[in-house]
Amino acid sequence: MNTSPRPAATAAKAEAQSSGGASLFSVLVIILAYVVSLLVYKFVLGDSSHFQGGNNENNPNPGDYLGVVFKGGFVVPILMSMLLMVITFSIERMLTISKAKGSKSIESFVRTVRQKLNSNDINGALAACDQQKGSVANVVKAGLMKYNEMGRDRSMATDQQILAIQKEIEESTALELPMLEKNLVIISTLASIATLTGLLGTVFGMIRAFAALAQAGTPDAVALANGISEALINTALGIGTSALAIVAYNYFTSKIDELTYSIDEAGFSIIQTFAAQHGNKQNAQTV
Repeated sequence: MNTSPRPAATAAKAEAQSSGGASLFSVLVIILAYVVSLLVYKFVLGDSSHFQGGNNENNPNPGDYLGVVFKGGFVVPILMSMLLMVITFSIERMLTISKAKGSKSIESFVRTVRQKLNSNDINGALAACDQQKGSVANVVKAGLMKYNEMGRDRSMATDQQILAIQKEIEESTALELPMLEKNLVIISTLASIATLTGLLGTVFGMIRAFAALAQAGTPDAVALANGISEALINTALGIGTSALAIVAYNYFTSKIDELTYSIDEAGFSIIQTFAAQHGNKQNAQTV
């Protein structure tokens, strides 16, 4: 009796551990991004050298954009932390997807597997998977191992064997894809809320600017212009962060779609090869 753990169960356990690690990573990135942004806001942007009279409560020095950004208010460090999160998660997704591709190009790997299958060299295809590594190779290897298992099984009909291979490929794909899509939800969320947060900061800034103007009694064009520019800093940060997040999300989504297509292509080749070879054998035995 075989007491070794099932591959699916082992993969599910690894997936659960990976999910926990990814959640902890996401929380740490969010906290650290805000802490770093707050420190930069207070000690870099808010440095007294950027303001008239050496006091950050005064207007910024002419042409000093760091001081202008500081005057954007408490929303600025929030927007800065969102920008840092987008950059960090984008780098993390880039590394993960690059690792998922494996050591060589996906097109070359799929072509090699198809050539090995056409020549009925299953061991060669498995060796190519071991050499390639990555998520695509893991799925293809699972399908090839099931291919070998079904090839030795004489108790099942060919249609049932094909369904078993197809199910194995689908289960392996279902275990690999969530790892590729992690943190994309955070990036897409940041793409949505960054602009809104920037507009909220702009509204607060405009309220402060006009309130100060009303209290002064006499219109001060310079003070009003500074107040408006400080408020618009939030909009600029929000729109820039949102644009970067949208580009990153669409880019990574397209890369995941490419990997999924490669998995489907390789899986189709495995199933078609098995059906062609073992279906012919079954027909010959029937005759």
